[in-house]
Amino acid sequence: MMSISKEIIDRIKFVINKSDESSDVYLHEPSFVGTNAYDYIRDCLDSGWVSSTGRWVSKFENLISEFTGSKYAIAVSNGTDALRLALHVIGVDKGNEVLIPPLSFVATANAVSHLGATPHFIDIESDSLGMCPLALEKRLDQVALIKEGEVFNKTTGNKISAVLPVHIFGLPSKIQEIRLICSKWRIPLIEDAAEALGSFIKTKAELIHCGCLGDIGTLSFNGNKIITTGGGGAILTNNKKIAELAKHLSTTAKVNHPWNFYHDKIAWNDRLPNINAALGASQIEHIREKLYRKRNLHKKYLDFFNDLKDVEIVKEFNQSLSNYWLVTMRLNVENPYELREKILKDSHESKIFIRPCWNLLNELPMYSKVPSGDLKEARNQSIRLLNLPSSPQLIDS
Repeated sequence: MMSISKEIIDRIKFVINKSDESSDVYLHEPSFVGTNAYDYIRDCLDSGWVSSTGRWVSKFENLISEFTGSKYAIAVSNGTDALRLALHVIGVDKGNEVLIPPLSFVATANAVSHLGATPHFIDIESDSLGMCPLALEKRLDQVALIKEGEVFNKTTGNKISAVLPVHIFGLPSKIQEIRLICSKWRIPLIEDAAEALGSFIKTKAELIHCGCLGDIGTLSFNGNKIITTGGGGAILTNNKKIAELAKHLSTTAKVNHPWNFYHDKIAWNDRLPNINAALGASQIEHIREKLYRKRNLHKKYLDFFNDLKDVEIVKEFNQSLSNYWLVTMRLNVENPYELREKILKDSHESKIFIRPCWNLLNELPMYSKVPSGDLKEARNQSIRLLNLPSSPQLIDS
């Protein structure tokens, strides 16, 4: 086991060109080299428009729409707020259930809980590491019934108000199959694409950006994402009414007027500050170069781990195009836990800060007793996965 761990770490060092043992290599770091970040932020400082309004917010939203192909993009303060707002505008309410995978960052479940609803866990599948369409269909057949045009869990009596798959680590989920199931049951589909800016689904006619196949999608621009606004997120939708409602509720539901402060709904102050939007604009201008570097980095990992027994670099499935936000290694050994912990210990001693995937959401204390299907594959995969250094600047353009 010691030799396997050393071999893996030596190969990682070679891929990322790490020769200096004293330097730290983190999972995914932002880079502003060669961007207009300083100029755009200076414009905010010089104009005084640093807070929740200003031209850079609209500029950034337009750039997101242009890149993703979404008709509407609403920039908000972070990815969790984007999820919560998306769930709310689609109709998720107190006492409802939302079907989500257990392999995700905790924000996916928290956004559901913030609305007084309950996560209901659906198993994942090994190809995409996302929600399994077969498991979703099986679970709905087991527990769901349609009453007066709405879907209810016949065991709990709660309304099932949305399906929320996650494009994990930038790997697109099998969203076309999931959408067919949602259409059959008439359940709204929300895509958590927080990690998937620059990831696409291949349809017969075109490439469609993750977050644009469901009723509504969400993005994150946290400091460790493909592009960053320091902290921020966005909602994507092609539905004008949803977009207008999301924008209105994200800006305290203030009715537009030159001087009156009149608010017509209970809402949130989710607005992305202008200075953050300016930073985001400087980043998205270079997104294609970042994606090109990241795919080359992933290919380099593939090439240098291809012959290593019992180790696999996870790839996109055939009908998808991943941004490879985090390059993911899978340990295909019978008892992976001990090897995983050895690799983590040795890599951190080498100042290469790789990480395991999150604890499954159903294993956290606040979500241990919520409804769920059989989560066998999620348990099997989660213990095998390690995220490797994935910053685009680790490889030449």
